[in-house]
Amino acid sequence: MDSSAFQPIVWDNKVRKGYNTTDIPLEFCMLQEKAAASFTAWRRGNESLGEELADVVLYTASIAQMTGLDLQQEIKGKVDKNAARPD
Repeated sequence: MDSSAFQPIVWDNKVRKGYNTTDIPLEFCMLQEKAAASFTAWRRGNESLGEELADVVLYTASIAQMTGLDLQQEIKGKVDKNAARPD
């Protein structure tokens, strides 16, 4: 599934469950917490690393939706920009 299809699914789940859909600073704080939890899981060799990394993606998709960004388009642009950088 590409992020164009993924982003609305993540958003719909947040709305259905009554999760935060308006407080962008809070969403960034939660993203930071999930990134830290990912690092901790990796450092400890914890099996939850994949789940924690998935949470990072979910929060990133939510922030993109909250700010009106098409994450798929942004990722494609960034990948292209990185590929064009000299070695």
